[in-house]
Amino acid sequence: MADIIQLLPDHVANQIAAGEVVQRPASVVKELLENAIDAKATEITLFIKDAGKTLIQVTDNGVGMSTTDARLSFERHATSKIKSADDLFNLHTKGFRGEALASIAAIAHVELKTKTADEEIGTKICIEGSEVTLQEPTVAPTGTTISVKNLFYNIPARRNFLKSNTVETRHIIDEFHRVAMAHPSVAFKMMHNDTDVFNLPESNVRQRIVGIFGNKTNEKLVPVEEETEILKVNGFVLKPQFAKKGRGEQFFFVNNRFIKSSYLHHAVRSAFEGLIKDGTHPGYFLFLEVAPQSIDINIHPTKTEIKFDDEHAIYAMLRATIKHSLGQFSIAPVLDFNKDSGFDTPYEYSKRPPVAPTIEVDKNFNPFQKEANQRGYVQTAYKRERPSSWESLYIGLKAEGLETPSEVENIEFESEEVTGRLFDATNTNTTDKTTFQLQNKYIVCPIKSGMMVVHQHLAHQRIMYEELLKNMTVQEAVSQQLLFPLQFHFSTTDMEVLEKIKEQLEHTGFVFSAFHDTSIEVSGIPVVVSESQAGHILEQLIDDIKEEVPDAGFSQNDLLAKSMAKSMAVKSGTALNTEAQEHLINQLFACKEPSVSPDNRPVLITLDANDFDKKFS
Repeated sequence: MADIIQLLPDHVANQIAAGEVVQRPASVVKELLENAIDAKATEITLFIKDAGKTLIQVTDNGVGMSTTDARLSFERHATSKIKSADDLFNLHTKGFRGEALASIAAIAHVELKTKTADEEIGTKICIEGSEVTLQEPTVAPTGTTISVKNLFYNIPARRNFLKSNTVETRHIIDEFHRVAMAHPSVAFKMMHNDTDVFNLPESNVRQRIVGIFGNKTNEKLVPVEEETEILKVNGFVLKPQFAKKGRGEQFFFVNNRFIKSSYLHHAVRSAFEGLIKDGTHPGYFLFLEVAPQSIDINIHPTKTEIKFDDEHAIYAMLRATIKHSLGQFSIAPVLDFNKDSGFDTPYEYSKRPPVAPTIEVDKNFNPFQKEANQRGYVQTAYKRERPSSWESLYIGLKAEGLETPSEVENIEFESEEVTGRLFDATNTNTTDKTTFQLQNKYIVCPIKSGMMVVHQHLAHQRIMYEELLKNMTVQEAVSQQLLFPLQFHFSTTDMEVLEKIKEQLEHTGFVFSAFHDTSIEVSGIPVVVSESQAGHILEQLIDDIKEEVPDAGFSQNDLLAKSMAKSMAVKSGTALNTEAQEHLINQLFACKEPSVSPDNRPVLITLDANDFDKKFS
């Protein structure tokens, strides 16, 4: 029998390795940015074109590479980070497997320009599909510039699996956020299709977070800081009132490396227990420092998961530290039974500046003269005869200016009409009711065959969904103008999302008076939306779009209508009077698909009268 096992060629092995290292353009961005950090760069510029599908370029002012190092960097398992197996347990750098550049070069056109500070000229290397096509000296500044062009050009199937430019750009921005936040001492700049997206100067952690997510984030942050023998924690958590249903602003960094950990997330979630609503998640930017020997960061191909030696101790310390910070900054409620509330400053005077009391002296005051007047008045009043008849009630009316009894009859008094009933007739007369509300969640209606039960929240979702979809299609929405425009603050990423769906939102009834870098002004809202709902609707819409951004067209309108209908629909637990219940039912059966919600959940169920007969048989 002939031998059937053979060694794979290097270019084939590199393409297989690229499947683990390079999943999408964001993976290339992550590897190149981390290499620039390891090269001790203080200024890093990222330039992408067509969401990274056409070009990804990273320029840094790091130490650069010699000609030999530049050539060896594209070989498999070539790295300057480790020299022995023991170094795997004492890592202080980012990339260490030595497969990043080799994997990228196997599936793209790569151009490298690099120069060290000691050399006068640099090195230029061009690689296509793992094959070096050019290596020559070149003029270049100190540092390294890597350009990755035509990603997945030789693997069409992988290229076809990439999402739209909007989705891929969002993933790139996410990776950029993670690297930029972990290294605030490094200046970062990002450009997309010749447009500046981020320009982050050298700063501290708080300024870096504010620079990424907008100025409004500053007032949401609560500092967290603690240091023990096995763990050092610092960073920020968001105040409980800013908890969201999505999980956007949640970042864990261990030794300046971004990680994902459901275990540590549960620790943060438990620290906020009782402070946030069910179904919402707190935001946090937490930086953990532990001994490199106590963690294993090589358990996942993307190195976003870490194994801790003592997870229980870290869980307890993280939870206690966040609780302490929330209490220290008066975020968590505190009960103090020994406190005397009599010494508290009233709320209406708490923000007023203290005013010095003034003393006024009446120089003409004569106590003896006043006493004589009072005594004379008393004597006069004592001698006055007290009328005992009912006519005494009219004494003095002429002096007040009421000369005729007709003027007395014209006096109007404010009083409520006495109906003789405790409740309105609409609430007490149950014989005329055709609908009933059960647990402020379901609407029960009698029908010919028995009974119908309607879920009020899902029913209103279906009503709002079809109405919004019609408005966006016909473009004839009605909006209510606001006397004072509403201003909302969002991050740069959120503003990009809003700008792309601005036209569709205007068709639903929103009117935008101004679009700034990190804020918008809303001067008009849909008729069915209240001012207090507008901000929540926009935030929920942004979160839903980030989860799944469809291409332009009907699918995008469908997603917008679903998200807005979910936010605008009447919530379960809301009490509805009989008129509102009947109006909801009538609107529901005027819809095209009254039996299912926009998410294909059942809106109503019917119970046959025979089923009741069986229960009582």
